[in-house]
Amino acid sequence: MDYKWTVLSVTTVGVLMSGIDSRILIIGLPQIASAMHADTEQAVWFTQGYALASTIMLLLIGRVTDIFGRLKLYLIGFATFTICSLLTGLSQSPNQIIIFRIMQGLGSSIIWSNSIAMITDSTPRKELGFSLGVNAIAYNLGSVLGLTVSGLILFFLDWRFLFYINVPIGIFGIAWARFRLREVARTERGAPVDWAGFAAFVLSISAFLLALTYAAYGIGEEATVTLLLALSGVAMVAFVWHERRASSPLLDLKLLRVKEFGSSVVALLVNVMAFSSLALLLSLYFQLVLGLSPLEAGLRLLPLDITTVLAAPLSGRLSDKFGQTPFIVGGLGLVSVATFLFSTVDASTPYSIIAAYMVLLGSSISVFLAPNASFGMKAVPAERRGVAASVRSTFWNVGLTVSLNLVLWIMTLSVPYSVINAVISTISAVGTPVTNRTLFTNGLKAAYIWLAALNAVAIIPSILGSARTKSTSPMKSICSRRDCEF
Repeated sequence: MDYKWTVLSVTTVGVLMSGIDSRILIIGLPQIASAMHADTEQAVWFTQGYALASTIMLLLIGRVTDIFGRLKLYLIGFATFTICSLLTGLSQSPNQIIIFRIMQGLGSSIIWSNSIAMITDSTPRKELGFSLGVNAIAYNLGSVLGLTVSGLILFFLDWRFLFYINVPIGIFGIAWARFRLREVARTERGAPVDWAGFAAFVLSISAFLLALTYAAYGIGEEATVTLLLALSGVAMVAFVWHERRASSPLLDLKLLRVKEFGSSVVALLVNVMAFSSLALLLSLYFQLVLGLSPLEAGLRLLPLDITTVLAAPLSGRLSDKFGQTPFIVGGLGLVSVATFLFSTVDASTPYSIIAAYMVLLGSSISVFLAPNASFGMKAVPAERRGVAASVRSTFWNVGLTVSLNLVLWIMTLSVPYSVINAVISTISAVGTPVTNRTLFTNGLKAAYIWLAALNAVAIIPSILGSARTKSTSPMKSICSRRDCEF
């Protein structure tokens, strides 16, 4: 087998598993909280702890892999994720679940950031869109499948198997990577690690995500949220100031000044903020508005799951052949159209119509993601792809975490928070009062309209990033022709 296919197959298994765990608790959250006697704040951190850890570590991991190589870190990440999946399933208290979910998030960040860099290192330039598309869609599909898989597991097995399922897959993935992968990256051995920059970045992102979590879930006082946002802003200013002056920065800000790469990650961030909560909203619609079980809700999401994965390879190949920009802009436009169409759905809408909207949404997101990844990554010099991949992953994870809190905040504009809180705590219950169903349906419609508009904003940086200029790229000083092209 050609080595590029070996890398793609191994890394796809890893990011798929990582993606599944980013969303697998959403449907099962009430069952786990009830079984472990967890309060609302602890239940929130069953999911947010994973997202927080997988976000704040990405830049450091990207820098470390550029120095020490991809393969060793990839194996460590896979092992960490697998072991902590087992420990999460064995947990006997809410705090244990939170701790091990944080460690799972760390393993996930190592897997995800290394996957993009390893694929870029081993794949010819003209085929990069296809390979990155498959890998990106694997993660995104995993985050969607997490809802379906959790419904199936909870119907047949105990909630602990939501985590046990990762163990055999993880063992297989570790063995496969150990015996089939090799180190091909050009490393910067001996380069220092920017620990001061890392500390400022962690403080900024942690405070920001904590503020959003507290605001969306009504936890803590308004003054606490304001203080956290201020702390996040100050820490981010300090981070940027330090990185501009550091001799070996954690984040080379020149990467974001590369027009193709900078525009691609901004568009990705906006798209993920708008898209990643849609599966959750559909799951809530099926369970709360229609009164379906978690299993039935998961099965009804299959059109979204299937079209998301089937459209990815075709999109990657076509964009490699005809250029990325038409697919990026067209995909984003169709995502907004599909999202807006969901705002017309109510309790009487036939499932066939909803399934058609899901098919449009799943195929549209695939049309965007693969070309977006290829467009940005191929503009980055080879020796900086570890950091570049981690930057993409960081933007992705921030968008993923913000999305859930954002959509809850949007819904509270038209639905009392008490109703939202009741929905979260009784997501699998049947027989929700008609008044609550009506209010919640109105909240869903408002959320879809807002998210459709937000996603459309991503078209702006995508168009600007593709516009040709005569100026020299900021990366030219550190990127020879040989470095930047295969």
